[in-house]
Amino acid sequence: MTGCCGRGGLATIISIQDPYLRLSLQRIDRIIRREALRQRLLGGDPGDPYRGLLISDDEIDRLLQSLPSSHCPVPDAPSLAKLDAEIGGTDEQLAAMVPPPSSRLGRLVSRLKLQPLDRDILLLALVTELDPRYGRLFGFLQDDVTQSRPSPFLAMNLLCADEERRRWGRTRLLEGGPLMRYCLVKLLSSQPGSERPWVQRGLEADVHVVNYLLTLADEDPRLSEFVDTVQPADGGRSLVLEAAVQARLLALAQNPVVIYLRGARGLGRREAAQSVCHKMGRGLMVVDLPGLLASELSLDDTLAFVERQAVVRGDILLWEGVEALAEDSTVRRRWLRAIREHDRPTFIAGEEGGLPLALRPDLSVVEIPLSMPDYETRKALWDRHLEGGVRTAGDVNTRRLANRFRFGEGQMRRVVATARDLARGEGSECVGQSHFFRACRVNSNQRLSDLAQKVAPHYRWEDIVLPPDQIRQLREIVDHVTYRPLVYGKWGFDRKLALSKGVNALFVGGPGTGKTMAANILAGELGLDLYKIDLSMVVSKYIGETEKNLRRIFSEAATSNSILFFDEADAIFGKRSEVRDSHDRYANIEVAYLLQKMEEYSGIAILATNMRQSLDDAFVRRMHFTVEFPFPEEAYRRQIWELTFPAEAPRYDDVDLDFMARQFKVAGGNIRNIILSAAFLAAADGRVISMAHLIHAAKREFQKIGKLVVDADFGPYYRLLKDEEAT
Repeated sequence: MTGCCGRGGLATIISIQDPYLRLSLQRIDRIIRREALRQRLLGGDPGDPYRGLLISDDEIDRLLQSLPSSHCPVPDAPSLAKLDAEIGGTDEQLAAMVPPPSSRLGRLVSRLKLQPLDRDILLLALVTELDPRYGRLFGFLQDDVTQSRPSPFLAMNLLCADEERRRWGRTRLLEGGPLMRYCLVKLLSSQPGSERPWVQRGLEADVHVVNYLLTLADEDPRLSEFVDTVQPADGGRSLVLEAAVQARLLALAQNPVVIYLRGARGLGRREAAQSVCHKMGRGLMVVDLPGLLASELSLDDTLAFVERQAVVRGDILLWEGVEALAEDSTVRRRWLRAIREHDRPTFIAGEEGGLPLALRPDLSVVEIPLSMPDYETRKALWDRHLEGGVRTAGDVNTRRLANRFRFGEGQMRRVVATARDLARGEGSECVGQSHFFRACRVNSNQRLSDLAQKVAPHYRWEDIVLPPDQIRQLREIVDHVTYRPLVYGKWGFDRKLALSKGVNALFVGGPGTGKTMAANILAGELGLDLYKIDLSMVVSKYIGETEKNLRRIFSEAATSNSILFFDEADAIFGKRSEVRDSHDRYANIEVAYLLQKMEEYSGIAILATNMRQSLDDAFVRRMHFTVEFPFPEEAYRRQIWELTFPAEAPRYDDVDLDFMARQFKVAGGNIRNIILSAAFLAAADGRVISMAHLIHAAKREFQKIGKLVVDADFGPYYRLLKDEEAT
């Protein structure tokens, strides 16, 4: 076991620095010595060939003389009397001693409320970890050389003066006593085929308790994977909490109550608890409950280890991820028992959905809901996180960060760390605005990727060809997002609107007219990620499944700081119909549910359709913007042809883009397909794009979209197709 030692080892009773622990161990040593001498004097049956179980009297004498406090070379009655007197004197010293603040044994005794007998039982189990020679003595005292650890029976005989005291002592080793409740000691299991009664099983001190008392470790390494100890925050003020709420939390935390901090991850649940701990001068011990349940350690032991460490350190517990308790009733009962036995304030943190219903009947909580901080609070949080903690470039604008990204305090802390790493990866010690924007996107809720396709923004305003009014509408969408803090905050419109504080835009137009490109441009301009909703994963033929999928999408999107893009939106935002059967009724319920979620959603949602007439009027009424994407006229088609050709792409002078724009009345998406196909044709033969390649690619595009290829469409270049057919 870690921390134990033999001759010349790391620790002996004499070398222990803690005076309280040293004196207490000296007392235990004398009690063991007294009993060994007494047994030595009493002797046994001279005719018993196994007397002492092969531990000879001479060996006992040598052991007694070799132990650190040995001073009686010959076992006799006066030696016993002297030991009795020394033990009595040690008892008086311990009774009068006030353990120094640095005494770890004193801390265990006071904070775990150990009785003197509890302390002595623990130390009796501890001495074999200090010196294995005590194990030989325990074997002698228990008439069994295989029993190198003290049993409850031996402990009661050594430490209790009479039978009544022994009966009481046994209760200290039951499950409800502090020794077992906090796993300070444990009873070794019997080996199959050699079962021992409870009173004869060995007592073993917990490995971390040994190392803690010997100042070899402060925290239990077995908990490191799912426990995080957080020091009190400087200033003790959580900006996500109103002053009245924080005062209420502080008052509640003076009592052994369970405080439920409800809100999405990253909203500052940990920081809220941390601020209260700061006011109380206590540390915060955060336990990841799903991680604990995944541990290979025994659940009961692990819960005991967690509680013991928190109580000994004086920390307040915060349990995160209580949703993990909803499924397994056995695990839930054990956790609830640990919570009820904990006589100190406790925080638990859960998602926005609230405390799992399975916990409600058995757990009384005071619920404190945490909401997303408003713009001004987010701005103050960004300013505080950047003060002195990171070197920032001159372009960093916390107002833009607070406006574009709806983050809580916990998420901001991670964003700052990520931005610093991104800057260092580029060889810079100063963190710029681009680093913060990238870090914000990295730390947004990535679970949305399971429900939608992430589209990387790469288009710019100069890449799209639309009439001036449509361009102005798209820029107005950007302005709407940019100036929300001013309009909703300073100008007071937030008080006038209960819902619909997000931005909902409807893009209407045929295939290839630029709807997806426009959404991509908006995402790039705003510095947000774009998620295209995969309708095949949303719409389900099973009743209720579509609503469930939509609920997941909007729930994840609420904290994703992304733009939702519903392509072919008429598939799920269609008109409600007359109810003829149960399927019609449930289809209408889906539409009504969507209306509700769109009304509540505070982010940016873009709906794209080429069939506006198929959309429910209620959806159209809830749109803040409706942008028409017209089929491009010749002049716009000519711009698209020119813009789509990369400057690096080689092309012959015979390429006639005026003819292509005039002759082929196709949308921008088709134009891009034709140019790309022509590029591959050119790469395969002459490696320079020619008019023949474009004409051939246009033919293939017409065939793909089901349009009849006639010579009139290709004019004078139709001969290129004939020449191709001839070869």
